[in-house]
Parts: sequence; C-alpha cells; structure tokens
Amino acid sequence: AQEPGTPLSDEEYHQFFRSLRVAHRASMACLLRTLYGCQNPLVQRLDEYENHGLIPEGPICSALPGTPFFLDFCAFSFYRCTRKKYFIKM
Repeated sequence: AQEPGTPLSDEEYHQFFRSLRVAHRASMACLLRTLYGCQNPLVQRLDEYENHGLIPEGPICSALPGTPFFLDFCAFSFYRCTRKKYFIKM
C-alpha cells in the first residue's frame, strides 16, 4: 500500500488511465474539470484515486521541461488538460 498523497506508480497510472486512453474520454474528464472545477465531487474522486486517496497540497513538482512546479494539484491537472498532455505524471 502506498502512502496517502503520493502519486501512483507507473503500473497504477496505466490502470488509472486505461479507461481514459482514448483522448476523447480524457478530454471529457478535462471538460468536467473545466466546467465544475477541482471542488466538484467527481473531479475530487478522480484526483484522490490518482494520489492514493489524498489530494496533495502545496507545490507539485514536475519533470516537465520549463515547468518545474505548480501551486497545487488542481493547477497541475488543469495544465495537463489545457496542454492535452493527459497522461503525464507529477
């Protein structure tokens, strides 16, 4: 079992995003995030699942070139959506 708030392993990410692998499905999840924000219960459940049951607080580090960190997980997820980089990890 992983520590709450830690990102999923590569295998767990594969499982998590398997249902979203089709870009259309991933974009629909992003549409929900855009329309309702990170406080929406469905969006929060996805974020909690992606992070072993706890949405990380504070700055989120990223390995993305030119984008080393985000203010919070919501900003990181919104970045993925706006850039259509649906499957990148923090």
